[in-house]
Amino acid sequence: MLQRLALFLIAALLSWPAQAVSVAFINPGRSSEAFWLAASNAMAQASQSLGIRLEVLYAEREHLRGLELVKALVARPPAERPDYLLFSNDYGTAPEMLRLVDGSGIRVLLVFSSIHGADQRQVGRPREKYPFWLGSLEPDAEEAGYLTAKSLIEKGRQARLQGADGLLHLLALAGDRSTPSSAARNSGLQRALAEAPDVVLDQLVYANWNLDKAAEKTRWLIRRHPEARLLWSGSDQIAFGAMKAWRERGGTPGRDGLFSGVNTSTQAMEAIQRGELSALAGGHFLAGAWGLVMVHDHARGRDFSEEGLDLVRPMFTLFNPERARYFVQRFGGAQLPLDFRQYSKALNPRVQRYQFDVAVLLR
Repeated sequence: MLQRLALFLIAALLSWPAQAVSVAFINPGRSSEAFWLAASNAMAQASQSLGIRLEVLYAEREHLRGLELVKALVARPPAERPDYLLFSNDYGTAPEMLRLVDGSGIRVLLVFSSIHGADQRQVGRPREKYPFWLGSLEPDAEEAGYLTAKSLIEKGRQARLQGADGLLHLLALAGDRSTPSSAARNSGLQRALAEAPDVVLDQLVYANWNLDKAAEKTRWLIRRHPEARLLWSGSDQIAFGAMKAWRERGGTPGRDGLFSGVNTSTQAMEAIQRGELSALAGGHFLAGAWGLVMVHDHARGRDFSEEGLDLVRPMFTLFNPERARYFVQRFGGAQLPLDFRQYSKALNPRVQRYQFDVAVLLR
């Protein structure tokens, strides 16, 4: 009798669902911003399929607001704090965020952008000074800058847009000066330029990821450098701002001036199908969703440390009109009807290495 009762209790305990892991994400973007909305939507899809309770908090591109959001999470009663916290190092805020989380019992994974350079020397590597800082997952942002610049240059050669000196002239509108992913995209641009002796970088400026700021800066750039016909941009919104200024001057994007961008917004996909964007790379909006896969596995005893603590993965692919049409048809811009369980090591013992690549989804 007692044995049967014990067996019944064990079976009942095994049948009860485990308490869902709770995760908060400090979204550094605006709640109306296409890229960061797509990132949150992808994370919502991943959390739903993985059984994670997800809370998304927007910093609205105000770095002080991001710090206040972390303070508020830590100030909650222990039972109401999330098990894991995901945030990025936009505007170099991650070191201070780690300091704020210290002692709270919350475990941290950096996604989208991590800590580098002097800041890394200050805080150390994951699991050193801050043991609760589990690691980071970054898209290979240099790849995005390189792929778009290389494609833009090749399109410029094909269109024969050289200046009077026989060289292609390029203007670059970068994101910001402090975010690591912005610097990495710029490095990718420089790598492509080093491979192209027939291209001159006339000037690089920072548009702070803002369409209106990009338009304002492009207006005086094209007056200062009238032979420039290639305009490389650190994001799609920056590219749209540059296009706006180009049209105001009477130009036609895709014909007398070629533009590149980064991101998978519906607007960008439509622009490349119309030929207004000549080069577009995207896929990194999934970094937060992939981070949730890692958190899910960590909570179930499958530590991603076997692949490293600072993971930098290729997440970008170049889009042509055909691939853009397929992407929009399948994903509707940001809606991803995907079962993220198939990417989990904890749920699929055959998965030995995470495959965090948008090309996998496009297949």
